[in-house]
Amino acid sequence: MEYLSIVFPVKKVNVPINSEIFKALNGSYYSDSYSFCSNKKNRVALQIWLDHASQIPSWINFLMASRNKIVSMFGLKNIGHLGDIDAKKLISEYQVGDRVGIFTLLFLSDSEIILGDSDKHLDVKVSVYTQRDEAHLISISTVVHVHNFLGKLYMLFVEPMHKLIVPSSIKRAEGSDA
Repeated sequence: MEYLSIVFPVKKVNVPINSEIFKALNGSYYSDSYSFCSNKKNRVALQIWLDHASQIPSWINFLMASRNKIVSMFGLKNIGHLGDIDAKKLISEYQVGDRVGIFTLLFLSDSEIILGDSDKHLDVKVSVYTQRDEAHLISISTVVHVHNFLGKLYMLFVEPMHKLIVPSSIKRAEGSDA
């Protein structure tokens, strides 16, 4: 099925107050949220994430591979690639606690998913939140809590790249010039 492109551009916004991930903001070291309106209707939050993960640009996979190589020298884990998703697994088979690419599924509803990863240096949570009553507005939010200096140092390098990766990934996955 052919889809129309995004009606509105990707915008940096506040984390939606009605989202579950909003509750994780307290004490966070970093947070952001990007929203867009999509013409790809009737998708649950998990389907949106899977659609986006399957369209990750090759330059992002290159960055992830570089990240994995560099951080392994400091004893951090290789987290793989964002698009490392089981293409044969049905949406209905996913449950809280399952791996979805590099993340663990922490919260699951039709209107929002929260994915996360934790280690001794930081905790990362990513949300896909849909507001179908508002022209199918979708927000992708990230909340990071750091635990130590190494977590802060890591974020010093990751934050600028994150600000490029998220909007670029949205535009590619949604098939637009937004």
